[in-house]
Amino acid sequence: MDWFPLWNSLRIAGIACVIVFFLGICAAYYAARLPRVIKGVLDVILTLPLVLPPTVCGYLLLMLFGVKRPLGILLSQIGVKVVMNWYGGVIAAAVVAFPLMYRTARGAFESFDENLAYAGKTLGLSNAYIFWRIRMPVCRQGILAGTVLAFARALGEYGATSMLIGYTPGRTATISTTVYQLWRTNDEKGALTWVLINLAISAVVLLIVNLLERKK
Repeated sequence: MDWFPLWNSLRIAGIACVIVFFLGICAAYYAARLPRVIKGVLDVILTLPLVLPPTVCGYLLLMLFGVKRPLGILLSQIGVKVVMNWYGGVIAAAVVAFPLMYRTARGAFESFDENLAYAGKTLGLSNAYIFWRIRMPVCRQGILAGTVLAFARALGEYGATSMLIGYTPGRTATISTTVYQLWRTNDEKGALTWVLINLAISAVVLLIVNLLERKK
């Protein structure tokens, strides 16, 4: 059995999760401090990938990174081709997983008691110290839950990924695209095997989220 789809899916989801972890926390931290009107507009923009069909996200990404598009041409000049390469899947997975991390982290930051930050400032602590040593530990359950959910979303991504990187065995194949291809070629046994693997991973992810929620 070729285990490349599992390895590739975990690789794509893992890298995408790291990207959305830092971008999501940064966006959530600053968005939580903005005026309501501005925050509302920013929320709409940053949350759109959550409500758009994945194929629409994939189409928009093709409009950005396609080989005949300005950005795609620019990247190709430095030897980077996003379309039909596994790292293009990282971009697709990060785009669709970002809203989950952002909204979960923003909710955690909004529930943070700012008096703790003010107390730290009166003691002469820097903003960076307060953020990493006070704010983040207090909000850690929500942030960790958002991270796990973002990873699960990235792992199961199909629509945007299939449009941007397609399906090439040993190169761009993921669990989701492999299931579809095996089903399309009437290999129901192979498709069922990958479905069960995906179910097992998803069950573990949900178990982790439940454990994190109980610790709140």
